[in-house]
Amino acid sequence: MPLAQRFSIALRAVPRMSLADAFWYALLAGAVWVLLYVCLRQAWAHRKVVPKYPSRKQIAWEILLSLRSALVFGLVGGFVVFAGYSGWTRMYIDIDRYGWPWLAASIAAAVVLHDTYFYWTHRLMHNRWLFKRAHQVHHWSISPSPWAAYSFSTLEAFVQAGIGPLLVFVLPMHPAAFLTFMLWQISFNVLGHCGYEIFPTRFLASPLGKLLNTPTHHALHHESFNANYGLYFNVWDRLMGTNDPNYESRFAQVSGPRRPAERPV
Repeated sequence: MPLAQRFSIALRAVPRMSLADAFWYALLAGAVWVLLYVCLRQAWAHRKVVPKYPSRKQIAWEILLSLRSALVFGLVGGFVVFAGYSGWTRMYIDIDRYGWPWLAASIAAAVVLHDTYFYWTHRLMHNRWLFKRAHQVHHWSISPSPWAAYSFSTLEAFVQAGIGPLLVFVLPMHPAAFLTFMLWQISFNVLGHCGYEIFPTRFLASPLGKLLNTPTHHALHHESFNANYGLYFNVWDRLMGTNDPNYESRFAQVSGPRRPAERPV
């Protein structure tokens, strides 16, 4: 395929991919916002990890920055399309080429690879020099809301989008597997920034609780800045000793039953 045609296809893909990303993000973040901040605001007040609620001004800038991030993701997606048509990626169309087991396994591999990518790039962005230039914007949200999930500086948005090219250059991936992974990461990211603990009290003591991160885990990162760098799993934070020492006690506090004094009048 001629270079000009590949470039034209990739360019036309940019707005479509930005709009698709923004649509799913708005749908999921909006649904979580309505559920937790409107419907369950009083009933789940004791589950709010950071007691202070985000202001309207905070929500406004989180949404605007998220829209800009969606544009960046579309640009990177356009590059992936160009690379795919140029034969540079390992994406494939025929499922029978690798079979259904690999289709499922590739999604799991993408999640594990992304978790590793996120931990180390995230921790690197907490370097003093990089923090001011790349990551500080995200930490304007001391009390994060679902709209903070994509609230990035332009530079960080490109770093976060970098997982897409990495996956398709390293792993054989069917478009369906890639889209499933994208929906997973948006959903988990939104829930991680929701500001409420959604898991039951005994969750951390379970095998799944030792593996998966919780909204409390990431809310503490926004509160203290210097711990809890992981995304999906609590593996790297455990291995590297970067879990917040108050994580378990804070989780127990916000996931437990409402105390009598906390009942709404």
